[in-house]
Amino acid sequence: MASMLAMAGAPSHPGAELALALHDNGGHAGTVNLECHPSGGTHPGRGKACRSLTLAGGDFDRLPREAGMCPLIWAPVTATATGRWQAKPVLWTHTYPNSCVAARESGGVFDF
Repeated sequence: MASMLAMAGAPSHPGAELALALHDNGGHAGTVNLECHPSGGTHPGRGKACRSLTLAGGDFDRLPREAGMCPLIWAPVTATATGRWQAKPVLWTHTYPNSCVAARESGGVFDF
């Protein structure tokens, strides 16, 4: 009974709290917040993004790639993720050839 009371009084925190950003060479940036387990934040596709991160075990280098074509336009964007996943700190950066590739190669995590 005491353990149930302790659990009931414990604050509920999402399994992930992340700040995601896409920066282009022109100085433009897009930023969103993403929470997972449960899904929340300002990410427009938070459910899909959380599913992709869950499949990858929170490892941004293992995100599932989506099928589809992107234009062969060189307009590099740098994606960053900071925060935590399952109590582990996250600090990740990667540059993609353009925003379409960023969205597809991140399983929708960087689709905003």
